[in-house]
Amino acid sequence: MLELSKRLSLIASHVNEGSKVCDVGTDHGYLPAFLYLSGKCKSVCATDINEKPLASAKSNIERLGADGVRLVLCDGLAGVTRDDADTVIIAGMGGEVISGIISRAEFLRDNTVSLVLQPTTAAKELRQFLAQNGFRVERETAIAENGKIYSVMAVRFSGAPYDISDVQSLIGILTPTDDDAIAYIQKQYRIAQKCADQLKCAANKQDEYNYYLSLSEKLKNILGG
Repeated sequence: MLELSKRLSLIASHVNEGSKVCDVGTDHGYLPAFLYLSGKCKSVCATDINEKPLASAKSNIERLGADGVRLVLCDGLAGVTRDDADTVIIAGMGGEVISGIISRAEFLRDNTVSLVLQPTTAAKELRQFLAQNGFRVERETAIAENGKIYSVMAVRFSGAPYDISDVQSLIGILTPTDDDAIAYIQKQYRIAQKCADQLKCAANKQDEYNYYLSLSEKLKNILGG
């Protein structure tokens, strides 16, 4: 049986049994192959915007015997409908790119569709986009792999935009209950603290200094002081 990395395993764990799943920007195709071979999903499709990675995914999927995975060459979800998927995975790309894919796929504005999101960068901007557009983060888990720390979010459309604080935009709904979540929050704390330190002596940037100082103190309190 195909073994996934820690990150991909966590993403796979967010997919419900019997789902019809689409993996957007599939790259090597290992995740959809695993979901198909495990029998966890009713149907599996995978998309990529470029022919080369899709050809690589096709080769891997055939080698692994996951011939039931349907591959689609398209931008984001442009070639996918609600009939194709009730669970959409968008992982391994920047938060702003993920936001763009979601904004262009009208069928995701349906509370029977689950989203599993894993930004590599701009997680703050993604969380702000989700809040502004009525997508609720129902579950969030941090995962450390290869010296990097990521967040995997289970998301569903609620229809009602909502406000999130600056702290929430940085750490989402993570709490310091496990080592990876603590590491994720600590990273945001160190960034805010560094910004405050750099601005401390800038006479014309005291508002920014106070902002980052306050932010770092809030994050420190979440970590337990």
